[in-house]
Amino acid sequence: MPIRIVLGEDSLIVREGVQQLIASDPDIEVVGAVADEPSLRRVCDETKPDVVLTDIRMPPTNTDEGIRFASELRDAHPQIGVVILSQYADPTYALALLERGSDGRAYLLKERVHNRAELMAAIRAVAVGGSMIDPKIVEALVHARSRAERSPLHDLTAREREVLAEIAHGKSNTAIAADLFLTKRAVEKHINQIFLKLGLSDAEDVSKRVKATLMFLADAEPAGRPAQ
Repeated sequence: MPIRIVLGEDSLIVREGVQQLIASDPDIEVVGAVADEPSLRRVCDETKPDVVLTDIRMPPTNTDEGIRFASELRDAHPQIGVVILSQYADPTYALALLERGSDGRAYLLKERVHNRAELMAAIRAVAVGGSMIDPKIVEALVHARSRAERSPLHDLTAREREVLAEIAHGKSNTAIAADLFLTKRAVEKHINQIFLKLGLSDAEDVSKRVKATLMFLADAEPAGRPAQ
């Protein structure tokens, strides 16, 4: 029995190219190719494919339709595998895809599409409940974890990170206290601990907040960048 595939991709050129690439395999049958998320949902409900091959971003919102649809399929059609094709090497998307388990899920960068062997390996893997993650995403995840473990922000408590996030938004101690339902005194104690853990105790008061904000923003930057 061939692996039945539905393709979701808003770019006509990419959609036609991928369709021709995978349809040339005798073990593959493309049962639908659509340009937006509502059409993807409808075709999947009608055809019950083995695998959905989809972009992350599609109409109507062009945000994260592919990821959200993959999550919905866990409940609606758990037997359907999903291969996400993305131009984004940011591991955040991959983590969102795998949030409810890695079985039957693959995440590949679009630059891999020309490598037919890799694409077909991902399709075959998810069709039988396996998984595959692009090596560049794995590298970015390892880098992000290593950076987090080295960062002094790793020593902050959850509440201290909340306070630091408020500082990064330029809020005063009074505003932070109101937003986090704390007393102003409690906020001051948290801030003193933050400065101590970040090695900023000896800096001038204004400089402390600026430096702490810079450290917070640097730590929050995505480890991956959009692939070219």
